Amino acid sequence: MNIVSYLIKRFLRFDKEQPFISISAFLAFGGITLGVMVLIIAMALMNGFDNEFKKKLTVMNYPLTIQPKFFGSVNASLLHELEYKFPNLSFSPYLTSSVLCRYDTQLEGGYLFGVDFKREVKVNEIIAKGLTKHIPTGFEVMVGKALLEEYKLQDNDKLTYIFTQLEPGGIAMSPKMKRFLPTSSFDSGLSAYDKGYSYTTIESLQKILGLPQGMYDGIHIYSSNPEKDIAKVAAALPDSVAVRGWWEDNGNFFAALKMEKTSLFIVLMLIILIAAINIISSLLMTVMNRRSEIALLLSLGASKEEIKKVFLILGVIIGTFGIMTGSLLGFIGIWVLGTFDIISLPADVYPTSTLPLDLTAVDFFSVIVGAFVIVLLSAWYPAKKAADVDPLTVLRNE
Repeated sequence: MNIVSYLIKRFLRFDKEQPFISISAFLAFGGITLGVMVLIIAMALMNGFDNEFKKKLTVMNYPLTIQPKFFGSVNASLLHELEYKFPNLSFSPYLTSSVLCRYDTQLEGGYLFGVDFKREVKVNEIIAKGLTKHIPTGFEVMVGKALLEEYKLQDNDKLTYIFTQLEPGGIAMSPKMKRFLPTSSFDSGLSAYDKGYSYTTIESLQKILGLPQGMYDGIHIYSSNPEKDIAKVAAALPDSVAVRGWWEDNGNFFAALKMEKTSLFIVLMLIILIAAINIISSLLMTVMNRRSEIALLLSLGASKEEIKKVFLILGVIIGTFGIMTGSLLGFIGIWVLGTFDIISLPADVYPTSTLPLDLTAVDFFSVIVGAFVIVLLSAWYPAKKAADVDPLTVLRNE
């Protein structure tokens, strides 16, 4: 029988004379299992929230937006030209104004968008879902679900929008005000957008602001691959206008999410590192307890490489079984959390009311490789100490 496999099987047995060695190995196995399981679930949660935020922000911020530069303008001729050049993209011109939305004594700041709803439904699926019953016409408005719930609006209740533009009113200048009838609502899942964004017809906002027809504040664009299409659209635009991607407006937010995910990965990897210390202590105690046997084996012709391989494989076996068990439990945990409504999130804070879980292959293999490297390094030092045992000194003392 191969001496390496024989010794591995012998050292893996429960040692009745030195039970603490086996207990320490079991604690190392449990620590690695727990660390890998928690790390897999945490990475799935971070990816899930990241994807949910991206999905919501992509819709409400639009994949691409064309806006004028300092002295530029966006007009109907540019819109028609872009529609002709890019038939695979959807375009929706818009006007916007900062407003205060008032109902009774309640005020809420935000933006009122003037849009062509027939075009808007092609670039914003949230708006499309909210227009199933009625499309606003004239001085009607589409508001967020959170705003309706906050104001407790009843049928035919009107909202007063106070604009930042001023108009003469007798002795002094007063802000423009206009009452709108809410006829439909949207639910983005993000209360900040639901309370701050309102939509009316582009013609209504043109009349209120005194703007000519065919002049816009910008054009929203829907693209299934905005990172690729932004360069093509930019090349077709005149120097007076520019195009921006949704990720450029939220770069700091997603940079913070990425840093948080990296920090969480490092912190949770410390759990595996702490568990690996138990592997070191367990193997070192085995080496110290088996010094006479190791010395005898070396004196009988066993090589130092064989002794080193025995303890290296012992540590790898403990760690690998811990990694495999932790991975299995991690996937079970993801399935349980994704299948059953165990944890409910407040919808006004998070973009979803259920736990979003999405484990990528990159994150999974990062966890596995990181844990295995820690296990391998933890087993290397005790294996080296076992190979460095001096048979002459040990047997003389024995």
